[in-house]
Amino acid sequence: MSARPQQRRKNDPERTKADILDAATEEFATHGLAGGRIDAIAEKTRTSKRMIYYYFGGKEDLYLAVLERSYRQIRTLEADLRLDDLSAEDALRVLISETFDYDEAHPDFIRLVSSENINCAAHMRRSETLLDLNISIIEMLEKIIDRGGRDGVFLRRTDAIDVHMLISAFCFFRVSNRYTFGAIFRRDLSEEGLMARHKQMISDAVVSYLKTPDVSSGEG
Repeated sequence: MSARPQQRRKNDPERTKADILDAATEEFATHGLAGGRIDAIAEKTRTSKRMIYYYFGGKEDLYLAVLERSYRQIRTLEADLRLDDLSAEDALRVLISETFDYDEAHPDFIRLVSSENINCAAHMRRSETLLDLNISIIEMLEKIIDRGGRDGVFLRRTDAIDVHMLISAFCFFRVSNRYTFGAIFRRDLSEEGLMARHKQMISDAVVSYLKTPDVSSGEG
């Protein structure tokens, strides 16, 4: 019986980097930048610290790469929604629903952002990539709001960044404060019926806000 030829593992730098980023996301989301360990990331990916440093530089550079990828993932999801084919109200409701579902499905993303807020966004401020990435959601909202205004559906003139903050605040809070809120009020925010009600609530709140003229500015 002849010996089987040895199968060599192909060198796949992109796969290796993706694996490192996956492990680093979990590590930094759980322990933060200060508590995250490169040794733990290397062990999970069956690679070496030297290889991690080769691909990403130091620990802070890897942490920043994790943040950039996390934001790129949600911005890519939004870009793939094809909202131009929908009415302004439907487009906004779809965008809110996707944001809600994304935050719910990616608690690591919420923990990473919370951790970076503790650091006063010191690392995010270094990244031109993050600035460029996050322009897209504001441009998307501006198009939806402007379209709704032209169609006579949205009556309030408002800042797209304010609308983005309103959506993000509700969706983010449900995940970031799930355990403290649940402990205080004995309510499980992951319960399906409550999730559905909250998704409807934030969609209705944002749409109603945009449909209501701002009487303080003399609109309407």
